[in-house]
Amino acid sequence: MTLAHQPSMWDLAEEAVLTPLGGRMVRHELSHGAWVDHLPGWVTGSDDVLEVLLGDIGWREDRRQMYERQVTVPRLLRWYGPAEPLPHALLSEAREALNRYYRPEPRERFATAGMCLYRDGRDSVAWHGDRIGRSRWQDTMVAIVSFGSPRPLLLRPEGGGVPSLRFPLGHGDLVVMGGSCQRTWEHCIPKTAKPVGPRVSVQFRPIGVA
Repeated sequence: MTLAHQPSMWDLAEEAVLTPLGGRMVRHELSHGAWVDHLPGWVTGSDDVLEVLLGDIGWREDRRQMYERQVTVPRLLRWYGPAEPLPHALLSEAREALNRYYRPEPRERFATAGMCLYRDGRDSVAWHGDRIGRSRWQDTMVAIVSFGSPRPLLLRPEGGGVPSLRFPLGHGDLVVMGGSCQRTWEHCIPKTAKPVGPRVSVQFRPIGVA
């Protein structure tokens, strides 16, 4: 499977490189001990990474039970375990850079990499928290690196209501959700009728969090 994309006019670096995390990350303190860190343009030269991710890396179409019928998940999925090589060297560097920056205890180190491919504006993910596993009752962190066409990440308190935060995640942008964020807040990528190209979301998580 290969999707066409237009190279970013704003990211002209020829090689994918991580910019420093220290002193540039902006933290948003939320309620109930939740927080979100945001760093636009963490990865420069992102087209190189996106080209690989849009290729044949084992993307799959998933189906899930919804009420009395099965429905196709509106995005493609790929999951990498802790020992599985990632498809681009920069992703391994990014995971290690995040572990150095946050210095988490051993079991909270970023280890797995889940990937979602949003092929166009019809692909989306509904309101949810990453609550499979111990994140249902423990604080944890989930880091998301975005590649491709910008799509907004919305956040709201758990239980519904008007979205309280909106991050227009673009090419090479980073968001880290921490504290109680997965238990007490929800996030989504809404559908859009606007013409948008493909976007890949790379989610780094500790073991036992999904």
